[in-house]
Amino acid sequence: MRAITRGAALSAVALVLAGAGPSRNYAVEGTCGGFRATSVGMTDGACMGLVWQGQDQGSDGPKMPRGLLALEGGDWLVSDLGGWEAGKGGLWRLSFDRDRTPQWRKLLSGLSMPHTIARGPGGRIYVSEMNRILTLDIGAADPARTLRTVIGDLPDNRLHDNRHPLSSFVFDTNGDLLVNVGAPSDRCLDRQGRGRADARGRCVEEAQTGQVRRHAYLGDGRWAEDSTVFASGLRNSIALVRHSSGTILQAENSVDLNDPAHPFEEVNVLRQGGHYGWPYCVDMQTPLPGWSAAQSRCNQRDKPVALMPPHAAPLDMLYYSGAMFPEWRGRLLMTWHGYRRTGGRIMAVEVDEAGVPLSDTNGYYAIYPRGALRYPANTPSVRGKIITPRWDNVAGQHPRGTPVVMAVAADGSIWVTDDKSRAILRIARP
Repeated sequence: MRAITRGAALSAVALVLAGAGPSRNYAVEGTCGGFRATSVGMTDGACMGLVWQGQDQGSDGPKMPRGLLALEGGDWLVSDLGGWEAGKGGLWRLSFDRDRTPQWRKLLSGLSMPHTIARGPGGRIYVSEMNRILTLDIGAADPARTLRTVIGDLPDNRLHDNRHPLSSFVFDTNGDLLVNVGAPSDRCLDRQGRGRADARGRCVEEAQTGQVRRHAYLGDGRWAEDSTVFASGLRNSIALVRHSSGTILQAENSVDLNDPAHPFEEVNVLRQGGHYGWPYCVDMQTPLPGWSAAQSRCNQRDKPVALMPPHAAPLDMLYYSGAMFPEWRGRLLMTWHGYRRTGGRIMAVEVDEAGVPLSDTNGYYAIYPRGALRYPANTPSVRGKIITPRWDNVAGQHPRGTPVVMAVAADGSIWVTDDKSRAILRIARP
């Protein structure tokens, strides 16, 4: 566990393997801010460098890198989902030689789908698993021996194949933990396509899932095990962020209809007691099949502040405060992980003084391989700029991006995990 191993990184041109589909490898040539440059098409004044990519499943480093946290001195923590089954995940520490060759040290193994890594009150490190939030001392000789559960018994993935309950969290201004408890189904329907309702006519899953919970901070690194419901009607709140003003934003991964143009993803400003529509409504006021108008009550839900492209799958948000890109300072950066034509992008969203996204009316969104489509008429859509406009698959050069989590380094560069390509990337100045 304590041994340090040298990481491997790709330097050859990517190949398309016969029968295996497009290669997930990033070819590199030249430099991008001191790292090897990829050919991913970026907005003016930015480039994308390759920090590390695993060559094969037997090489060192995470199998599915997800969370990122910058440490003092230039090291990083990386959470490793490992796979969509319990016990395959881990936590790694990434450091570099003088020539920037990656070195990996595995701190934890046997975790169940870990995702978020964050610093909490007192500077301690906190990590989310599928069904708990834990803390550890990464500076210990054996960090695994310092592991302690902070919040346990969260809903997990044991009873179904759906991945939405993947836990994520943010700390509120008072230290409370706001924890995502995603929905265990797509639309809460039975096999006949009818709503699975309780005696009140509400989705039977709502009482315990499809919500963001609040765990009160008790001080000294302790939180109440019991929780209250902060906001509900939220299918998947992996992407959570708190603005310095106190605003809590959630980016919704909406339901998985087969229509590539519907439904749209949402950005919501969360408020205490708010209900944001799942599983009854999508977009601004569109009811979903399986639920009656009386059950849906779409005109009574808390409406999104803005829409995003359908199936974009937002997985992370952060407010950029680095020095490298002053033109993005204060903006909300979002990763769009989705595998359909709208995914594979990072957007810099314009916001107001409270961190709330600004919106356009009758706007357009880009699709791969080229072109743009229009948002629904007279609806708000996120206003901003795609900073990775050409991250589609290019044979022999790079895959379509599947960005997960971002983190800002001390120099202001933006580091990004790409879980399907088993890569860590860095956005910097050319």
